[in-house]
Amino acid sequence: MAVYFDHRLDCDSNFIKTNISWSPSSLLLAVTCYSDENGGAVQLFTEEGEKIEHNAVQKHCHVSVVAWHPTKRIIAVGWETGEITIWNEQDHEVSDAVHIHKKEVSILHWSSNGSRLSSGDRGGVLHVWKSDSKGRLQQNPMCQHHIQEPLTAILYRPPANGGDPSADISSLARAAVSGDESALDMFNWKRSKNSKLQSFGPSESLAFFVGGGNGGVYYVNENGQCTQSFCLDTSINELLFYEERSILVTVTSQLQMTQHAVLPDGGTQEVLKAKLSGRSGDLSILWTGKGLLATASGEMVVRMWDLASEDNYVLNLDSSNSYDANETIMCISYCHQKGTLAGGTNMGNIALWKYSPSLGKEGDAESMWKLQSPPVVDGQITQVQWAPNKGFIAVNTVANVFMLSEQVMSASFRDETAVVQYGPSSLAIEIFSTGNNHDIKVDIQIKGAYTTKDALAIWNGKRVIIYEYAADRSVIRATGSFVTETMVICLYEQNVYTIEQNKVQVRTFQGTVKQVLSFIDTEGVPICLDICGNYLVVATDVGVVRVYDLSRREAKAHSNAKALADLIPGFGTVISAKCNCTGNRVSVLVQKGVDNSIDPKLYFWDVETDSVQYFNFESGRGEQDDYLDTKNGEELDEDINDAERGKNQAAKDIAGRYPISHYWDMMEPKLVVCEAKYVPVKSTKDSSLFKRSISLNKSDDDCPVEKMIVSLFCTPENGLLIQDSFPLSLQHNSLIGIEVPHLYFVKNPETLDDENQQSDNGDEDMPIYPKLVARRIMRDFVGLESSDKSTRDAMMNFSYYLTIGNMDEAFKAIKLIKSESVWENMAKMCVKSRRLDVATVCLGNMGNARGAKALRESAKEPELDARVAVLAIQLGLYEDAERLLKNCKRYDLLNEFYQNSGQWEKAQETAEKYDRIHLRTTNYNFAKHLEDIGETALAVQNYEKSGTQRFEVPRMFGDDPDILEQYIINSKDKKLRKWWAQYLESTSDMKTALQFYESAQDYFSVVRVYCYCEEMAKAAEICNETGDAAACYYLARQYENQGQIKEAIHFFSRAKAFGSAIRLCKEHDIEDQLLNLALLGRPEDMMEAARYYEQKPGSQDKAVMLYHKAGNFSKATDLAFKNKEFGALQHISGDLDERADPELLRRCGDFFLENGQYDKAVDLLALAKKYWDALKICMEKHVEMTEELCEKLSPEKDENENNPQERLKILEAVAEVCMHQGQYHIATKKYTQAGNKLKAMKALLKSGDTEKIVFFAGVSRQREIYVMAANYLQSLDWRKDPEIMKNIIGFYSKGRALDSLAGFYDACAQVEIDEYQNYDKALGALGEAYKCMSKAKLADESLQEERMAQFKHKITVIKKFVLARKAYEDDPEDAIKQCQVILAETDQEGSLRLGDVYGFMIEHYAKKERWKAAYSTLEELKSKMPVVNPAYYVEMKTIEAIHRALDIPLSRTINTDRLNGFRKSPEEEDGEILDEEVAEELVNGV
Repeated sequence: MAVYFDHRLDCDSNFIKTNISWSPSSLLLAVTCYSDENGGAVQLFTEEGEKIEHNAVQKHCHVSVVAWHPTKRIIAVGWETGEITIWNEQDHEVSDAVHIHKKEVSILHWSSNGSRLSSGDRGGVLHVWKSDSKGRLQQNPMCQHHIQEPLTAILYRPPANGGDPSADISSLARAAVSGDESALDMFNWKRSKNSKLQSFGPSESLAFFVGGGNGGVYYVNENGQCTQSFCLDTSINELLFYEERSILVTVTSQLQMTQHAVLPDGGTQEVLKAKLSGRSGDLSILWTGKGLLATASGEMVVRMWDLASEDNYVLNLDSSNSYDANETIMCISYCHQKGTLAGGTNMGNIALWKYSPSLGKEGDAESMWKLQSPPVVDGQITQVQWAPNKGFIAVNTVANVFMLSEQVMSASFRDETAVVQYGPSSLAIEIFSTGNNHDIKVDIQIKGAYTTKDALAIWNGKRVIIYEYAADRSVIRATGSFVTETMVICLYEQNVYTIEQNKVQVRTFQGTVKQVLSFIDTEGVPICLDICGNYLVVATDVGVVRVYDLSRREAKAHSNAKALADLIPGFGTVISAKCNCTGNRVSVLVQKGVDNSIDPKLYFWDVETDSVQYFNFESGRGEQDDYLDTKNGEELDEDINDAERGKNQAAKDIAGRYPISHYWDMMEPKLVVCEAKYVPVKSTKDSSLFKRSISLNKSDDDCPVEKMIVSLFCTPENGLLIQDSFPLSLQHNSLIGIEVPHLYFVKNPETLDDENQQSDNGDEDMPIYPKLVARRIMRDFVGLESSDKSTRDAMMNFSYYLTIGNMDEAFKAIKLIKSESVWENMAKMCVKSRRLDVATVCLGNMGNARGAKALRESAKEPELDARVAVLAIQLGLYEDAERLLKNCKRYDLLNEFYQNSGQWEKAQETAEKYDRIHLRTTNYNFAKHLEDIGETALAVQNYEKSGTQRFEVPRMFGDDPDILEQYIINSKDKKLRKWWAQYLESTSDMKTALQFYESAQDYFSVVRVYCYCEEMAKAAEICNETGDAAACYYLARQYENQGQIKEAIHFFSRAKAFGSAIRLCKEHDIEDQLLNLALLGRPEDMMEAARYYEQKPGSQDKAVMLYHKAGNFSKATDLAFKNKEFGALQHISGDLDERADPELLRRCGDFFLENGQYDKAVDLLALAKKYWDALKICMEKHVEMTEELCEKLSPEKDENENNPQERLKILEAVAEVCMHQGQYHIATKKYTQAGNKLKAMKALLKSGDTEKIVFFAGVSRQREIYVMAANYLQSLDWRKDPEIMKNIIGFYSKGRALDSLAGFYDACAQVEIDEYQNYDKALGALGEAYKCMSKAKLADESLQEERMAQFKHKITVIKKFVLARKAYEDDPEDAIKQCQVILAETDQEGSLRLGDVYGFMIEHYAKKERWKAAYSTLEELKSKMPVVNPAYYVEMKTIEAIHRALDIPLSRTINTDRLNGFRKSPEEEDGEILDEEVAEELVNGV
C-alpha cells in the first residue's frame, strides 16, 4: 500500500506563493513569492523539503515568470519591470540580462539544450539570447522582433530526432575522431548493433512558436527570422505540439481549439477547429499520453480529448466518497513515468487517476483511469506539479506550499499479530488471538516494521526501536533502541537480525552484537532476510541463498549455500526470499537482469534434495506441467479426465501474471501463498501464451482481475500444484501473511470506514476491532473456523490429496468428519476445482438425493463447465453457475437458469443476444408466468412476442368477451379479426361480422355474407373494387346459378377461372369472347377452344393459332398444311427447336426449300439433325455460314457415340464450306474441333491474323505447325518488329527446322550488312546460322555440307574485314594491307560488300592526305561497281576533299543521272535510327 506524506515547506508566512516549478534536471523546486513589504522573490527547496538559503533572486517587484534550464541547476527569472535575472545554483552565481524589455516579461523559455533563451513581454517585444555554459546571457540578443500584441504563450518545436543528443552530428564527429567505438558504429551502420542506418540531425530545438494576446501565432526559425503563421479570434492561452503527427495544437482563452499541420519549413496548414467544453478563465491543459489532452477549468470533472480517435470523455470524482458534491478541480498535472494524473481541488484534495489500460473495458477509455485514494492538504489548491523523475508532488495553496512524497506503507504479520503503518510516524497493531488493538506514534519517520507475537521493531534507516508486548497483549512498551543504517531487520525471540556492512549481524534488543554471519566476496552482499519457525533465510544480490537454524543459542548453517544465478536464465538479482517452517524449502522472487522486470517464475529450492523448481505465473503451471500441448494457443481437451480439465482451467485462471509477494504458513511446510499481478497483454507472436481463457473467477466479457491470491502445494514428488486461487477483493490492498485457516490482508484505504466488512465468499471477517487488517477464511475451512487442530490437519491433508489426485488418501483423511456442513463445503470446493467425482461422494454424504440425480443426469452435457454449473445450482452457488454457463457459452442452459430463478429480464436479454432459437419460447414462458401472477397486460405483450397471441389471448380472455373484442380491435391482427367475425357470424350478428371481415380484408367472406343476404349488387361492387379471386369465383358461381351468364363470364374472368368462362361461352355460343378468353387461359383452355374452332367451318386459322400458342406444333402444322395457312406456318417454324418432331422439322424444311427460303430450310434441317442435307444446300445455294449456324450444324459429342468419325467428317465439311466462303476463323475452329490442326493452321494462315496464328502455333505444339507459322511470319516485315523476329526463331527452334532457321539467321546477317553496315552483328548471326546448319539433319548431306561451307566462307571473309577495322587504331597501314588482301581474294559482291572495303581505304587515304592513292582507289571502286554511286560507300565530304585537292571536277566521279544512293556524314544524318536499335535488340536476343 502506497500513500503520500505531506511536508509543509518552510516559506515565509508573510509571502503569498504565486507559482511553483520543478527543475527538469534535478529535484529542485522553485517557489515564487510576493509581499508588499519585501517585494518578490524566488526560493529554492531540495527534494527533502530543505530550503536553500540565498538572497540573490529578490527585488521590490513581482516575479512574472520563471524558466528552469533543461539540463543544469540554472533558473531564469522574469520580473514585472522587464528585467531578467539568471541564478546559477550550481556555481552560486547571479547575473542580469541587459534591461531591454520595458514592460512585464510574460514568456520565458530555454531551448532544448539551453544554448538559447527566448523572452517576451506584454508590449510584444520578443528577444532571443545566446547563453554560455553557466547560463549567462550575451550582452546583446541575437535577434529582436516587435510583435504588435502582448505575448502570452511560447512553444519550442521538438527537433527531428526527438532531442536525442546521441544523434547530434557534430558531437558524434568529435567523439568518433577521439576513438569512441559507439560513435564510429553510428557512422558505420553496417557495424552498428541494430544494423540500421542512423538518422542524424540537430539535437537541439531552436525554432519556436509564440502566441499573442490578440490571437496571433508566429513562427521563429533557427536563424531568428519571424513570420506570422495564422491568427485566431481571441487571446492564445496554450500552445502544444502533437509530435507523432507534427501538429500544433492551439487553445484560446475562449476554449477554441485548432490543429495545424506543421511543415518542415515551419509553415502551417489548418487541420481542425473545434470548441472545447468547460468554463472560460483559468484553464489547465496538458498532454496525458500520445495525442491525449486533459483540461481542467474549475469544473467537477477533467475533460479528456483524444486527438487520434477524435473521441472525448470525462473523469469525475463520483466513484469515491472522499469528495464533496460541490468539489471542483482547479489544476492538473501528469506524471508520465507513473501514468498518474493529479488534480488539485478547491477543498484541498488531490485527486489521483491511475491509467491502467489492461484493467479497463475495450472501447471504454474512461474505464482505464482508476481513481485512487486522495492525499489532503489545507486550503484551496491553485497549482499542482509532479517532480520530473520521482514520485514527488508539489502543491501550492497560495498560503503554503506542500511537498508530497509517495511511500510504500510498511506492514508485517506473525503469529496472529499484524502491524500496519498508516502515517509517516504512526502504526496500528492488531492482535487477533486476544482482540487487542494498539496505535503507536513515534518520533521518527517509519521506513520499516517487523513483528512477532512477543516483540515489534520499527526503523527509519538511521535508528531502530524495539517494543515488547505484555503477556496478555494489552500493553506495549519500548525496551530498546540503537543506531544503525540498516533497512532490513528480522526478530526471533530476543534477537534482532540486521544487514549491516555487507554482513548479517545478530544483536540484542539494546543493539549489542552477539554474532556476525559473514559472506565472502564471491557470495555477494546480503539484501534480504526472512524467519519462519526456527529458520532464517538470507539471500544476496548475486543469488546466493543460505538457511540458518536458530533453535540453538547461536545461528548455525542448516545447509550449504545455494547459488541460483547459474540456474535461473536471465538472472538479475533477488527481490525476496522466504523459507517454510521446517527450513527445507525456500521460495525466491527474482528480478530479471535484461529489463529489470520481475520474473514471472517463483523459484523453490528444496534444501534436502538440493534441487530447484519453479512455478510459472505466466502460464499458470508448475515446472512439471509448464508446457503447452496446444492448437492455436489453446490446450487440447481431448482424451483427458475431469481432474486434468480442472487443473488446466485453474492454470488459465491465473495465467498472464507475475508474483509480487509470497508467504509460507507457520505450521504447514507444504503450503505457500502468493499475490500475483496481471501483465497487460502485448500483441506479439507469443501472445497466445497470455491469452486469457474463460475463468470461474470472472466471465469472459469482464475486465482482467488486476491481483489474484494463489495458494500452492510444494512437494518434491508432485512438484508445484495450485491449491486455490481467487481475485483480491477491492476492499483489500495487499496480502501480508497466512496462518491456517486464515489469510491476512491490509485493507484498502478507501474502505477503512467500513467496519463490518465481509469476505469474498459471503462470510464475515473476524469482527474484533477491525481497522487496517482483514482476514479471510480459506476455502477449505469454511465452517471449521473454531475447530481443533486435528480437524484442521485432516482438512489440510484432504485438500492436499485432492490437489494431487489421490482420492483414496483424501477420503481417508476426512473419514472421521461427520458434519454435514463440512461435506457441503467440500462439495462447494468441487465447484472451484471442477472435481465432479468428488462432488458425487460429497452429495451422497450430505444426503442430497436431488443434487446427486441432477449431477448424474448432467453427464450428457459435453462441456465440463456446464456439468459443474449444474452442481453449483444444486449447492445454491448461483453466481458461480452463471459465470460457468457464460464461459462455456451454453446460453441455452443459462437462459433456462434465469427462467427457473425468476430472472426474466436477464433471460430475455440472453435469448435476444445469444439464444435466439429459444427467444419465442422464453417470451412464451414469461407470458405464462405473468398470467399466473395476474399481470395480463404484460402477458399479452409477451404472448405477442412469442407469436402465440392468436390462441393464448382468446383463451385467457375467454370469460370476458368485451375485453377480448377490445383487444382484437386494438391488435389489428387480421387472422384474429377473421376468427372473431366467424364467431359473430355464428351468432347471426351479420352486420358486425361484415365489419370485422372487411377490417380483416377477408373479401371472400364479405361476398359470401352479402350473397347470403341476397345483396348481389354490393357483392359485385366488392369484387370489382378488390379483384379478390376467391370472391369473384364465388360470385360468378352465384350468377351462373341464377342464369346471369354474362355476369358469370365477367367474374370468372376476374377470378382467372378462364376454363369456366370458356365453358359458358361454348355452351351459350358466345364466340366474341371465346378467343380472347382462350388466349388468356392455360394451354388446356387453348386446346379446348382450338378443338371448338377446328370443328367450326371458316375458323381454322383461329384453331391453328391456338394450337400454336398451346405448344402443340404438330397439330398446328398439320392443320396449317391442310388449310394451306402458309403465313401461320412461317410463325410456327420460328418457335420450333430441337425438341420438335424430326418429321415435322423435315416437312417445314422442305416447304421453305421449295419456296426459296434456303436459310430457314437449313436452320430447320440442322434442328432435324439432317446435317449433310443442310451442308449441301449451304454449298450449292451459298447460304452464309454464320457462327450461330455453324454451331447448329456441329453435332454434339454424345449424338454419334457409336460412330464418332461421322461427327468429325461433318465438322470438317462445315469447315470446308467456311473456307469456300472465306470464313477462315470459323473454319479454323471447326478444323480444330475435328482434330485436324494442320488444316486449321492453313485456314488461319489464309486469314492473315498474325496474333491468332502465333497463339494457335503456341498451343498446338506440333512441329509442322511451328514451321508453317514461322514461314508465314518470315513473309512479314520482320525487320521492323522484334516480336515477330523472336517468334520466327522460337517457332523454327520448336519445329526442329534448323535449316530454315539457319537461312533466317543468314538473312538477318545480310540485313545488318546492307542496312546498318554492322559487320560485328552480322558475324554473330552467321555464327548462329552455321551452328544451326551443323545440327540440322537434311536428307541431302552434300547440300548440307555445301551450305555449311558457304556460311564458313562468309564468316571467314567478314571476320577478316572486322579484324582489319579493329587493328586500324593500332596499325593503320597493316589494316589497309589486310583490306587489299581481302579485295584481291574477293572478286565479286557477296556477303561482304566490296564498297565498304573501298570506302574504308578511301577514308584512310584522305585522312593521311594521300589524295592520289585515295582517288586511285575511288576509280577502282567505280570500275568494279559501275552502276553504284560511290557516295553510297564514301562520305560526300571526303569525295569533295579528294577532288578539290587534285583539282579534278566532281562530275567526273559523281553521275547524278545514275544516282542510286549516297552516304551522308554523321553530322548530316537526321533520319531515325529505330531500325538499327531494333535489329541490335533482336540479334542480342538471339
